Amino acid sequence: MKKVAFYTLGCKLNFAESSGLSQQFVEKGYEIVDFKEQADIYVINTCTVTAMAEKKCRQSIQAAIARNAKAKIAVIGCFSQLRSEEISKIQGVDYILGNADKHLLIELFEKNEIQNLSMPEVGLQKEFYPFYSVGGRTRSFFKIQDGCDNFCTYCAIPFARGRSRSNTLAQTLSKAKEIAHTGAKEVILTGVNIGDFGRKNGETFYDLIQALDVIEGIERFRISSIEPDLLTDEIIQFVSLSQKFMPHFHIPLQAGNNEVLANMKRHYQRELFAERVYKIKEVMPQAFIAADVIVGFPSESEVQFEDAYLFMESLPLSALHVFTYSSRPGTLAANIKALSNSAEKSERSRRLHALSDQKKEAFYKQMLGSNMPVLWEAEKETPFMYGFTPNYIKVKAPYKSNKSNAIEWHTLKSMERDRDKDWVCY
Repeated sequence: MKKVAFYTLGCKLNFAESSGLSQQFVEKGYEIVDFKEQADIYVINTCTVTAMAEKKCRQSIQAAIARNAKAKIAVIGCFSQLRSEEISKIQGVDYILGNADKHLLIELFEKNEIQNLSMPEVGLQKEFYPFYSVGGRTRSFFKIQDGCDNFCTYCAIPFARGRSRSNTLAQTLSKAKEIAHTGAKEVILTGVNIGDFGRKNGETFYDLIQALDVIEGIERFRISSIEPDLLTDEIIQFVSLSQKFMPHFHIPLQAGNNEVLANMKRHYQRELFAERVYKIKEVMPQAFIAADVIVGFPSESEVQFEDAYLFMESLPLSALHVFTYSSRPGTLAANIKALSNSAEKSERSRRLHALSDQKKEAFYKQMLGSNMPVLWEAEKETPFMYGFTPNYIKVKAPYKSNKSNAIEWHTLKSMERDRDKDWVCY
């Protein structure tokens, strides 16, 4: 039995695709092993969101080659899509596949073909390939959409993944029913721009969540990152009334200053973002709301950052996901002269991380004393196990095998810093 090891960088969408690909190998009789083990085939699913992500891609390729020089090495995904020539110069890499071709990986291995497929230009990646993760966890990441039509000035993802596209509602529901038979209790809807689901088929994301809500066998759904201009009142109201869709929202803000948002070519102003946050809190006071924020965008001045900081500080957010701007070749922002140096960007990042920690601590304290259903993870982290409430509070308890992948009502009595220095409740 040949052994295959996967290493995945980047977003939840990549993890869904890697899991789907690994299942194709299992169905052909391959054994999936840890990336740190000896394998006959190493598959590296790459990311190109930041320069650091690309650096990790290169390091993982070299690590696989060093681990077994005789193994077949496949580099797939966004970094492959945009940097295929660079990867082709690395001795030991056998397969270079972009996002439009990664679904062909098992077929190439089965035919024992060494082939680097041509990378389609942006806009030519027209096919949609659904994937979902299975095995090992209590939840499944379900890819419902791919690509993006927005072309924000800082982002290379539309070049790597192509235009926005998705399956029809009927096709998507068929895949969801497959997930229901895997035993996963929770499904996270993932994509590049999931709020755009169905637009080119005359359908909507709202249509999808209504249909998913009545599927039997799945107890929880979470909506991953959704753009504020696509998060409508009807979606928020629906989630507030649903028993299956969790009160947990991840909304990209990217900048808390309108001038910076305009330079980013985002499709909204901060007032709309604030409106969405307050609407959620109006109908779901206990909802967890996280926001993505980029610091150090080239045109961002110190005054604009301070304005953005005060804006984010004023909102009832539960956490911030802070990213330091990384110039992406080929994007419009790469041509903007930077107004801040690396030290200034680091300080801004530090301040926003501290603000995020304060907000999460305050949110957790607010929830103490609540009795909530916790979905316990299947994995054991000796001697503890972890789970999440509907509003995404991480809970820790002594491990009990009969609780794995089960939902149990639990009173949040106290909180502390866990070993990853993040907050956790008991």
